[in-house]
Amino acid sequence: MQPEFFTLKNGLRVIFIDTKTFPTMTTLLLIGAGSRYENKKNNGVAHFFEHMAFKGSKKYSNSFIISSTIEGKGGVFNAFTSKDHTGYWIKSTVEHFPTVIDVISDMVLNPLLDKKEIEREKGVISEEINMYEDTPQRKVGEIFEELLYKGNPLGFDIAGTKETVAKFDRETFVSYIKNLYHPENAVLILAGGLKDTKKYLQIVEEKFKDWKNGQLDKFIPIKESQASPQILVKYKKTEQAHLTLGFRAFSFKDDRKYSLNVLSAILGGGMSSRLFMQVRERRGLCYYISTGAELYHDCGNIVTQAGVTIDLDKVKEAIRTILEEHKKIIGGEIKEDELKRAKELIKGRLLLSLEDSANIASFFGNKKLLLNTVETPQEVIEKIDKVTSKEILILAKQIFVAKGLNFALIGPFKDKNSFVDVVNI
Repeated sequence: MQPEFFTLKNGLRVIFIDTKTFPTMTTLLLIGAGSRYENKKNNGVAHFFEHMAFKGSKKYSNSFIISSTIEGKGGVFNAFTSKDHTGYWIKSTVEHFPTVIDVISDMVLNPLLDKKEIEREKGVISEEINMYEDTPQRKVGEIFEELLYKGNPLGFDIAGTKETVAKFDRETFVSYIKNLYHPENAVLILAGGLKDTKKYLQIVEEKFKDWKNGQLDKFIPIKESQASPQILVKYKKTEQAHLTLGFRAFSFKDDRKYSLNVLSAILGGGMSSRLFMQVRERRGLCYYISTGAELYHDCGNIVTQAGVTIDLDKVKEAIRTILEEHKKIIGGEIKEDELKRAKELIKGRLLLSLEDSANIASFFGNKKLLLNTVETPQEVIEKIDKVTSKEILILAKQIFVAKGLNFALIGPFKDKNSFVDVVNI
């Protein structure tokens, strides 16, 4: 699986990955624009514009024409917004690529931004925000990063708030596009049974040749200065307490990220992980529990998330158990068999994910967009294999420190002081 890289005259980076399999493909356009590029007034604009791109363009004048064009060719399509990038994707058969690239390019380069559609979509996004508020398993991750990055757009909700969204007008989107939607700030990825990539390149060049660059907005960097543990408790009448417990880490530019991935897997990377066994299997305190890392340009974190019973004493027991496993790793309790199992878990899940052309496109596209680097799955696997228990021990001692601990919870609790005595490492 060797990718081919091209750069158009306007700076748009293009990646072709021929999987030599079925005559199907994923076309993914990534833009270096997300909620961390926003401010208090336009919070939610990245996500809102992602919606508006599907509401009509110069050539495809409304959402029905866009959807019927793609679905009429047997394709499926969608988009997503994260904190540092936005993606638009279409999966289709290779024979319909000319239609696919025509639609995706016109949506992004020539959106109509009809005033009536903007007003109508405000109601849709308001309901999406309501849905997230009613989904504490998802929402707790948002408030965890709100706690870590308070005051910085990186801590904002990606969807924005009902108040900010209600004030958006056409000019909000025009300004946003002008500042971030540039070819030099984007990557186009084609992954699937491509065979002859030359013909695809010619079509891509034609569709994107008129895309212009401009002055590019920058995000506000994070300045971390945490001196003691932080706690955020959001009261909500729920049948389950959803908690996050984590520590500050580092940028995705840091080579320690491979050790961090293995450390995450040992703690909560599957049904055989320490936390799954100790918190769920042996104590019956939760239904779900997992550990993962979220890394950005200038910062990062490692966090465990769990849904536990709402009994306060048992919530505290779960917290103590989670922290006890962190302490064991700091103390050097890392067995060779669990180290090997964690590595195999990471490698296996990576390779299994690459059975899907959409995941292949994301794998190469994200690295090219965010780091402007090329890294193959095999290179990642080799770096994971080189991680040692000593490296994990050193990393754990650096990260798992009391002053860097953050705890956020959504559940039927009103007093954060109820957890002060147990949130300590």
